[in-house]
Amino acid sequence: MVQSRIFARNRALGYVSNHIPLVTRYILRRKEHLVVTCVGREFHTYGCKHFTLLSVSGMHADDITCLATDTFHVYTASGNDVYAWRRGTELKHTYKGHDCAVHILLPFGAHLLSIDESSTLKVWNIKDESLLLELNFSNNVFKITTMIHPNAYVNKILLGSEQGQLQLWNIKLMKMIYVFKGWQTSVTALEQAPAIDVAAIGLNDGRIILHNLKYDETLFELVQDWGPVVSISFRTDGHPVMATGSLGGQIVFWNLEQRTVESQLCNAHDAAVTGLRYIPNEPLLVSSSPDNSLKMWIFDMADGAGRLLRIREGHVEPPTIVRFYGNDGNYLLTTGGDSSLRMFSTVTEILNKSLGRASFNRKASKKKSRSVDDPLLMPPITELAFEVTREKEWCNIAATHSGLGVVTTWSSHLQKMGDLKLLPERFKNNYNASATSLCLTRCGNFVVIGYNTGHVDRFNIQSGIHRASYGNENGAHEGPVKGLMVDDLNQTLITAGRDAKIKFWDFKPRKGMTTARTILTLEESVEWIRYHNESSLVAIALENFDIMLMDLDTRKIVRHFQGHEGRITDACFNPDSRWLITASMDCTIRTWDIPSSHLIDIFQVPEACISLNFSPTAEFLATVHVRNMGVFLWSNRMLYSHVSLKAISKDDMIPEVLLPGSSIEAEKVDEDDVVAAEPDYMSPDQLDSDLITMSAVAQSRWQNLLDIDIIKRRNKPQQPPKAPETAPFFLPTIPSLQLRFDFSDVKTADKTETPRVRSASQNLTSFNKSLQSTTTTDNFSEVIEKLKAMNPSDIDFEIQSLSLDESSAELSTLQFMKMLHYMIKRQTDFELSQAYLAVFLKWHGIAISQNETLQDYLRKIQDAQMKNWLTLREKLFYNLSVVQNLKKM
Repeated sequence: MVQSRIFARNRALGYVSNHIPLVTRYILRRKEHLVVTCVGREFHTYGCKHFTLLSVSGMHADDITCLATDTFHVYTASGNDVYAWRRGTELKHTYKGHDCAVHILLPFGAHLLSIDESSTLKVWNIKDESLLLELNFSNNVFKITTMIHPNAYVNKILLGSEQGQLQLWNIKLMKMIYVFKGWQTSVTALEQAPAIDVAAIGLNDGRIILHNLKYDETLFELVQDWGPVVSISFRTDGHPVMATGSLGGQIVFWNLEQRTVESQLCNAHDAAVTGLRYIPNEPLLVSSSPDNSLKMWIFDMADGAGRLLRIREGHVEPPTIVRFYGNDGNYLLTTGGDSSLRMFSTVTEILNKSLGRASFNRKASKKKSRSVDDPLLMPPITELAFEVTREKEWCNIAATHSGLGVVTTWSSHLQKMGDLKLLPERFKNNYNASATSLCLTRCGNFVVIGYNTGHVDRFNIQSGIHRASYGNENGAHEGPVKGLMVDDLNQTLITAGRDAKIKFWDFKPRKGMTTARTILTLEESVEWIRYHNESSLVAIALENFDIMLMDLDTRKIVRHFQGHEGRITDACFNPDSRWLITASMDCTIRTWDIPSSHLIDIFQVPEACISLNFSPTAEFLATVHVRNMGVFLWSNRMLYSHVSLKAISKDDMIPEVLLPGSSIEAEKVDEDDVVAAEPDYMSPDQLDSDLITMSAVAQSRWQNLLDIDIIKRRNKPQQPPKAPETAPFFLPTIPSLQLRFDFSDVKTADKTETPRVRSASQNLTSFNKSLQSTTTTDNFSEVIEKLKAMNPSDIDFEIQSLSLDESSAELSTLQFMKMLHYMIKRQTDFELSQAYLAVFLKWHGIAISQNETLQDYLRKIQDAQMKNWLTLREKLFYNLSVVQNLKKM
């Protein structure tokens, strides 16, 4: 499978539930009820004790269409197939045979009943996966919408239809027993009542019918004012209460004895209450909804009303901004179309936090149960800026809102919205002004805000006091301000506008100063800017889908990246600012190598990425995508494997990668697609004829050659080594209270070693022999390698011994000089040749002055030496000049 070279799918965060109703099951070994919710292609299992996420299932081929549970399994339907799972993660059985999507499942003892969209009912043997029987219904006559097994009705099931009728079937005999005429409207919910023979029937017109199945009599009828009844559940802890859910997010509690409404939760959810289950024999109700939330309600109040006990929730609408919060990469700060601000933990979902929803009047809105349609809610957040420096002292997050000039403040420490709302005096009555960009200083004291009118203002985020304005009365730019940045020392403010200009201002403007210090004009209008705090690089997105990199130190454009075919939505740097990762509406995510200016990675996703951010620890890339409620994490392969990063050409195929699922994925990676086989690089002896090459020999092998006699003299012991005293095998003892040995008869052997002196008449050394063997070949490679392998003492001795044998002294000395000329001429092992030459002249300088042949050859070595020195001096002077010039810039 072709995939991204750098990024691998990891997991998705922020998913809790969708429109598929929740199911519950009891685990005897844990003595705990579990809640199972669907999140698309996977299902989550939560424990009721602490509402913790216990497991995430494997990914299905298609979206899950329904759920069911029994004592041993969780059953899911995906596409035309039905699956049985053990422990929430182990796939045990697969049931295939339906021709269209399955939407109803019912475990029935040792059998499993499944109904598809064409109203075909199949009965399966759970263990051997065999199909036992099949019933076909016509959608035009009886389209099945729901199904239950009435208690104490052996082998019988009750089916509800879209036409309003109900049918009671005996599955064992494959026979319809009875037809209930219905109430001329679609049956939307069926639930067995605690009383035998009684079932609650929810209708599309809002009525709830308590019907006796044995006598086909309606006991009583209730009407829900909130529209169709989509879910029903009965309380079983001794209180005659029935709960019903509506499409508007309301939960109504009915007193069955008095046949009246006991209480209501008017804004229990922001969408339909599709899942509703009372925990057996406990005053607890669990509800789920397509608003991506799972809630547990407890009924312990004096009036019997319920209150929220625990909650697991994500964004109600798809998130639009994602940023890593802090320096450890453990939290993600996100915001979406629901005007909420959330922090998701990358470690465990227990640590997820909600900072609430933006409200015009937080206190008044808090008294009400806020919903998406609450008029006090502010429009969605469009820009975020945060700083962790003063997070425990005052608000450290600022946010702009769509179409509003007001900038809200938030506290990550207190996990709530702040009381201050920042707005300049000039915009108090100007409702057309809106904040388009903002920036928080690194000190955490100031927030700088840019507006669509071109104005730029600075506020103190602690007090909300207006501190400064930039530019003249008409503003800092001609048109909306699209990007702001302040350097780490609060010396310079950089503003970017749609007028295609980038301006540099003094952070503390002087009186009367209305113009910028430096103005940089671009070819296209600016969409936004992104900067890297630890470097001087700023990424500038243009309206023509290009992205530029500006160096703040030189205030010049240093890189220009082209290739995106849609509006660039976001970009970020990796922690060491070597990569720039960009996302675009063309559904691609690209990674650019800044030093080489090449595209090194690209992959395509099903839905366009609208925001991304790189972890400060370089571990994850976080992305959010259109029409997706989750936040997706991608692992950085570079942390745990070697990846060959080569430039990607325009003709290369763009790999399509699916978005990560909720479970941590262990992908089967074809290493040939990611890790390119690189040949081992063998460095040549000489890179260029104009260069001088040093050797790879350790400095200790040649640096002290000239001072070797001094080192030997310093390390010489002051006294010769003494031989150890010899002791008898059996030691005699002296009579005393303590054990003592008698050494009076022990004689010490006086052995002194005399240092061996080499005789001048001894044979030639192996090195000298190898040197003399080069007289015919002039190939000194082996001789040089022998010298490299010696330690300084051996090298010094070998050079001294060149003249020990008078008969061959001149030949050995001349060959050694030829070897030195060979090394100098090749311009390799430069430092070794200099060290060897110095030692050679030290010991044989007098002999050379008395021999004309050696003198002539020494002049030849001198010429080669001078040529090398001139080359080396030129390179050194050039590099020194460059360094001095850079220091002055």
